[in-house]
Amino acid sequence: MTGHSLAQIGVNTEAEARNARAEVEVQAGKSVAAGDQSDRFVERNGLRYAGTHLIIDLWDGEHFDDIGVIELALRRAVQAAGATLLHLHLHEFTAGGGVSGVAVLAESHISIHTWPERDYAAIDVFMCGSAEPHQVVPVLRHMFKARRIAISEHLRGLV
Repeated sequence: MTGHSLAQIGVNTEAEARNARAEVEVQAGKSVAAGDQSDRFVERNGLRYAGTHLIIDLWDGEHFDDIGVIELALRRAVQAAGATLLHLHLHEFTAGGGVSGVAVLAESHISIHTWPERDYAAIDVFMCGSAEPHQVVPVLRHMFKARRIAISEHLRGLV
């Protein structure tokens, strides 16, 4: 990290990530146990569609090179959206370099690609069912301390 400690951003990454993992494992177990076989299409405001896809650009932020903060941010975003985490994979390119990763969800995914040398992160959020993808935005803004954010929305599979 560049000049910041985890204490300065108010997180204990390892402990919080461990707690988040335990919580989503319980949620995933409940989801599988329920045996819900619906197609998870969304019906809102008179529209029927597969899900909401948000394209989020974060600029002038921090921690884009910190895999621990990125993991915690994704786990918190999943929880905020009310989604179910199935798998999380992150890849750090070099020390202090960018990170790419994906949180695979029962409701679809969140992906992230960072360019710390440009203070930039590109994030895709696609969710179906009752998950609330817009709820990830304040989590991401807070965790990465982004001073600029751009969001575009696309309703996928609009019937």
